[in-house]
Amino acid sequence: MEHILIVEDEIEIANHLARFFHASGFTTTHLKDGLDVISTVKQTAPSLVILDVMLPGKDGFTCCKEIRTFSEVPIIMLTAKVSEVDRLVGLGAGADDYVCKPFSAPELVMRVKAILKRTKSQPLSKTLVVDKDKQLVLYKNVKVNLTALEYALFLLLFNSPERIYSREQIIDLAYPDLRDITDRAIDSHIKNIRKRFKQAGAEVKVIESVYGAGYKLVLP
Repeated sequence: MEHILIVEDEIEIANHLARFFHASGFTTTHLKDGLDVISTVKQTAPSLVILDVMLPGKDGFTCCKEIRTFSEVPIIMLTAKVSEVDRLVGLGAGADDYVCKPFSAPELVMRVKAILKRTKSQPLSKTLVVDKDKQLVLYKNVKVNLTALEYALFLLLFNSPERIYSREQIIDLAYPDLRDITDRAIDSHIKNIRKRFKQAGAEVKVIESVYGAGYKLVLP
């Protein structure tokens, strides 16, 4: 049974979420501050963490960064802050998604199910390998020569295979410090990535266009 760790200081919100998760077949643990988050993640190994940004003791951003030093557990951050900067800081800390308050509990449960399905069903590709420490991409053991900007875009798609990213999302998530990146530049990077994969021997497009929506990566 999938287990969800809910870290939320507003008891009413936490109880509301727990009821919906229980109704969907999940078990839950609730923490009302950030002080015991790290030890709880290590001890209980939850399937996913719902992490509020504004927490007593230790804020959600700090908790998220510390979790990422030892675990790749999916994290969804809850925030009452709606500015773009706050969202990007949260995602930069290692979060998989964010939800702004007020939110729909059923929709959040659906997001959780989608993330868990994606992370559990993601196949291990022997054809395509990424060494994140060396920022190295190999296709059938042949190096794919990507520039730094191309690698940042490719890594975003690689981390969530089959997830469709719009051009705006790619700009926000792959290039948070480069605000002069345009839609046309994204299309150009995608074209160049495909070209470099072809040069490495790829016979199919690793990155697919989804008409009217954006781009997604398909693991070969």
